[in-house]
Amino acid sequence: MQGAVLNDAGGKMGFGVLRYSPNPIACVIDSDSAGMSMPELTGIPKDVPIVSSLDEACALGADVFVLGIAPPGGLIPAAWYPVIDNAVAHGLSLVNGLHDLLGSRYAKLQPGQFVWDIRIEPQGLAPATGAAVSLNNRRLLLIGADMAVGKMTAGLEIYRVARQRGIKAEFVATGQIGITVTGAGVPLDAIRVDFAGGAIEREVMRVRDAELIVIEGQGALIHPGSTANLPLLRGSCPTHLILCLKAGQTHLRMHSHIQIPPLGDYIRLYEGLAGACGTFPTPKTVGVALNSAGYSNQAADLIAAQLQEELGLPVVDPVRNGSDRLVDAVLA
Repeated sequence: MQGAVLNDAGGKMGFGVLRYSPNPIACVIDSDSAGMSMPELTGIPKDVPIVSSLDEACALGADVFVLGIAPPGGLIPAAWYPVIDNAVAHGLSLVNGLHDLLGSRYAKLQPGQFVWDIRIEPQGLAPATGAAVSLNNRRLLLIGADMAVGKMTAGLEIYRVARQRGIKAEFVATGQIGITVTGAGVPLDAIRVDFAGGAIEREVMRVRDAELIVIEGQGALIHPGSTANLPLLRGSCPTHLILCLKAGQTHLRMHSHIQIPPLGDYIRLYEGLAGACGTFPTPKTVGVALNSAGYSNQAADLIAAQLQEELGLPVVDPVRNGSDRLVDAVLA
């Protein structure tokens, strides 16, 4: 990560790598938080040093530079390019999850050095056919009340617990973070709209033998900048949904003039759109994954209890409390 992003939701790429990547992490570059404790600052239980410069990162043995942000629009900030150029000049490889591609910028690399532009459309895609309807397994899609509310996090936590229980589970990554930490998936927002549903369908059919397929959600139906939900619904033909939301949020984070509707109505909207008046099987919403970051345990528990009473569904913060109840709800 580069810049001051550890206190910003825009740093979610870095947070995802910190929390879930199996690879060792040398450090985080954050000019505002250098020297601070990673667990105290973020709640992520990894003792990763926070430094203020690329030179410090190189001195700690870093060999891959991960662009740790996911800003609205997915573009590289202009101020980052000199630092990225410097990283490549120092021999670091790049992991870039943003829409601005870097492969052509750094055509000449040292032996073993690479540039991984994640948001590139895979080859050989075709329109969706509804093939996932024929599967007999459980297909769980994470849906959201907004962008950046924890859909990937909830999905990975559910996937992890399911595997620990001996369930034959697979995770279908659909965004740059999930792809980075799992090494597979499709960057849905970089795929031409005619092939978006087909890309999801291909990934789901690739792991068709799984008992449980967890599909990483993207965006939100009410978000004016999100087009991902229809391809996700048609490509995966989900059997189960889990709604992900930020505790206390009443309006979209980046569009404060747009109010989040009553959650029961919102859930029924997703279910109705998925089923399309009976054309496809209607999935069942079985739980709520609550992102309660920034709240005390007592306040988070109170919010969860209120939502649970309102919706009649288990409401769990999978990071704070674990995802066992959500797994139970999917398997019930």
